Amino acid sequence: MVASQQLLMAFIVFAIVGLYTPGPNNVMLLASGLNFGLRRTLPHVVGVSLGFAFLVAVVGLGLGAVFSSYPLLQSILKYAGAAYLVYLAVCIARAGPMTTGDTSPQPLTFWQAALFQWINVKGWVIAIGTITAYAALASYPWNILTMALLLLVLGLSSSVAWTLFGASLQSLVRSPAAIRAFNWVMAGLLLASLYPVLTEG
Repeated sequence: MVASQQLLMAFIVFAIVGLYTPGPNNVMLLASGLNFGLRRTLPHVVGVSLGFAFLVAVVGLGLGAVFSSYPLLQSILKYAGAAYLVYLAVCIARAGPMTTGDTSPQPLTFWQAALFQWINVKGWVIAIGTITAYAALASYPWNILTMALLLLVLGLSSSVAWTLFGASLQSLVRSPAAIRAFNWVMAGLLLASLYPVLTEG
């Protein structure tokens, strides 16, 4: 019991570090918070959180073994994710300030955010690390359920925090030029998150 409690605490620390540190999801949520505010970004927030928790559950229930047997599938997902991140970085860089009645720029939808988790390299690293390092948390399948639920709760708190951080910058970043500069910085950070993907192996 003591060992399980220690493993649980270790997993929570691992999850907090993984979910709260900058990565593609958090950079996009930060940019969306500034450009659209919390309310309009909520579908994106929920999509990230539920999508990632579902990914971890599916990996824990056996999908990880499929990628071990067919590494080409993992490579395809990795480079598809990299290409999509480049596309998202371009979209963020081109986004300007919202004007009254302007409906052209839109935050990610629930399904876009949820499906993005399947090509998010940082998400895969956390998911596989979760399953391989903390499987002894409880007996199967309760260990998978416990980890997925904890990641859902912590993921929601992280996503809301990053979105609120972006929204709080609205009062500081007022001019169209400042908003464009912020979006360019966010696009650059999103591209920088590709470095581990493109240099691996």
